[in-house]
Amino acid sequence: MTDQYYTREPSSASRPVPCAFVYRGHGFRMETDAGVFSKGELDEGTRLLLEALPERMSGRLLDLGCGWGPVGVSLKTCFPEAEVWMTDVNLRALERSRENAERNGAQVRCLESDGFSALEGLEFDAVITNPPIRAGKQVIYRLFAEAEAHLKPGGSLFLVIRKQQGAESCLKYLRTLFASAERLDRSAGFWVIEARKAGSEAEAAEE
Repeated sequence: MTDQYYTREPSSASRPVPCAFVYRGHGFRMETDAGVFSKGELDEGTRLLLEALPERMSGRLLDLGCGWGPVGVSLKTCFPEAEVWMTDVNLRALERSRENAERNGAQVRCLESDGFSALEGLEFDAVITNPPIRAGKQVIYRLFAEAEAHLKPGGSLFLVIRKQQGAESCLKYLRTLFASAERLDRSAGFWVIEARKAGSEAEAAEE
């Protein structure tokens, strides 16, 4: 049986393949691999997700399900003052992420984590993810709920999902978890969504 990209230890042989792309004026050269999501190219969903992110990002950022690392490495390069964490359940993906971060001079933290299992006690200003849709709705909805619990007040979850894979129902569900959830972009059959956690009581009073 073919490995899914969320398999902890892919049984397929490692076959590194180079990938190059440009994001916000920065050129990146990375290596992808067999058994890791989007071998050989920056997939369209992740590209759209990156393009839809805010012009400025800071604080502690999490690339959840980082794969070979395009999101986390790009964010650290564009926002060097940010503290960027990258997690995945796939050990080969993490190895590629660490190598790609080093190759591109990005100081990030990569660690194995099933969802937020290894992030107990940590809160983030933003969580960014191209979720593992093939793992099923129960799994990805759990990830969304865990993300809400690990965001700082006023923090945001950014995600991309194909319309035909349940984008509309996903948006409705996010609106039950977060203070707000809105579609940032709709291109090439994908929706990019931002779900925002309620701010602190002090922020609410100022408003």
